[in-house]
Amino acid sequence: MLNNKFLLVDKIKLEILGLSSSQSQSGSFALVLGEKEGSRRLPIIIGMFEAQAIAIEIEKIIPNRPMTHDLFKSFAMNFDYNVEEIIISDLKEGVFFAKIICSNGEKSIEVDARPSDAIAIGLRFNSPIYTYETILAEAGIVLTDENEDDITEISKEVTPLKSESQEKVTDSSATTGSSKADELKNYSKEKLRELLKKSIDNEDYERAAKIRDELDQRD
Repeated sequence: MLNNKFLLVDKIKLEILGLSSSQSQSGSFALVLGEKEGSRRLPIIIGMFEAQAIAIEIEKIIPNRPMTHDLFKSFAMNFDYNVEEIIISDLKEGVFFAKIICSNGEKSIEVDARPSDAIAIGLRFNSPIYTYETILAEAGIVLTDENEDDITEISKEVTPLKSESQEKVTDSSATTGSSKADELKNYSKEKLRELLKKSIDNEDYERAAKIRDELDQRD
């Protein structure tokens, strides 16, 4: 049953502001949530694959095979359950905890989850994200003139990531990223659509996003 805690405590609505590589932890990513009606930001460090699941849904890229969070959605909907909301519910020793609030119209239940998984699932249901004042007061960053540039730098871009089936990018290949983007300008729209399909089939969502952006600029 739904814990009364979630009925009695005022919730603060959050929105996703950005997703970027973490400057403090190699191989991790910073998911930045913002107070919907305020200036506080809540950065949460998440893993690469959870970041990928969030980025793919935000970018509306359809993978050729369902990801774990897509499977959760299909499973829930087949049992007539909907995700009503996501709550960043607790913070203990620097670790965030979350709840997925589900309902079938008659019964509501809460499911414990990591914030990254909860948000990846919530995005697939278009569910709102909330937290509590106590958590924002402890871990939130207040947007001021002094730190606005730093927060904007973290939040300005949502980047799809390579899937676990893709090889790691070496230092030498990483430096050619901009030149590869420039090469896309030389392709016809038909060729770009062909490359887009191939990239999605290969689960190279980073390249797929760049190709999609090039197509969008031409439309």
